[in-house]
Amino acid sequence: MDDDLGVAVVIEDDADVRNLLEGVLSQAGFEVHTAVDGRAGVEVVRSKQANVVTLDIGLPDIDGFEVLRRIRHFSNAYVVMLTGRTEEPDLLSALNAGADDYIAKPFRPRELRARVAAMMRRPRHEVSAQKPAAGTWPPAQAAAVPRQHDSAVLQHNGLLLNHRTRTVEVQGQPLTLTRSEFDLLHVLLRGGGAVCTRADLVRAVRGEFYDQDTYISDADERAVEVHIGNLRRKLKEDQVSPRWLQTVRGVGYRLAPSRPLER
Repeated sequence: MDDDLGVAVVIEDDADVRNLLEGVLSQAGFEVHTAVDGRAGVEVVRSKQANVVTLDIGLPDIDGFEVLRRIRHFSNAYVVMLTGRTEEPDLLSALNAGADDYIAKPFRPRELRARVAAMMRRPRHEVSAQKPAAGTWPPAQAAAVPRQHDSAVLQHNGLLLNHRTRTVEVQGQPLTLTRSEFDLLHVLLRGGGAVCTRADLVRAVRGEFYDQDTYISDADERAVEVHIGNLRRKLKEDQVSPRWLQTVRGVGYRLAPSRPLER
């Protein structure tokens, strides 16, 4: 068994799925507590000071989105949503409500462990330089995407990203991004205009390397599209002539060409 990774809370009404999740997380090294509905789950997360939460969207009392909103009032625990629905509106709702990741049912235990491992290797706060949560997960390898250089500060068309402080500014004004939005923007800036496929960006968001034969689902790629859409809204991109994020139809995304700074 791995060293103790902290407290995990499983909020799931299906007994078989709940038992599977409890077993996977216990074997990974977590102290695991469970709840069968949303209201009880919120209280367990609060009382046990959870580090990781798995949260089913379809609960018998209140849905997972509302549970997540309540949890986010008092906890910054890593939250992975479990859902049988992978349509874009559901993914968008989960990500906007503060989920760190999602996984579609049915899932493989190995995949769940990989998702939780990836979450815990990433900085907990969007704009901090804190170390990731402690644990014994194997170290991440870099995603297989083109790299411009390894400088902590990257600039493009009036946008400045500092990887060490995890901060972004546009024309000198701070821009607040989620962890996934920041990671995607960082990868695209490092690419220096090279095309990053949706699969590349899925790997970047997960923070770990996947072999070429590793299955990446349509839902994974749609989640990247949701993140990119959120990024564009926050950047106030011009849809006709984008300044930063350019779509390569049927493939992925790349950094828009450099242009003179606006005055």
